[in-house]
Amino acid sequence: MKHMIAVVAQLKKEREHTQRQLERIDEALAALGNVGLNGSRTMSAAGRRKISLAQKARWAKHKAVGHAAKPKRTISAAGRKRIAAAQRARWAKVKKAA
Repeated sequence: MKHMIAVVAQLKKEREHTQRQLERIDEALAALGNVGLNGSRTMSAAGRRKISLAQKARWAKHKAVGHAAKPKRTISAAGRKRIAAAQRARWAKVKKAA
C-alpha cells in the first residue's frame, strides 16, 4: 500500500509537470498569433481578381500571336465523285471475282 501511494504521488507530479509544459506551449502559440496549422493562407478578393486578370491577359496574348485554329478542310465535289467512282470500281472487281 505504501508503494501505491508513492506511485500515485509520482504520477500526480508528472501530470502537473506536463500540464505546466502544455500551458507554456499554449502561451507560445498565442504569442505567434493566428497562424494556420497547415501553412495555408487566405487571399483577398482583390488579390484573386488581380491574378485572374493577369492570367486572362496571358491567354489573350497567346491567342493573338497567331495560334488561331486552322480552317476546316473540305473536299470538292469533283474529288468526291472521283473517290466514289474508284470505290465503285473496286467493289465491281470484288463482286466479279466472287
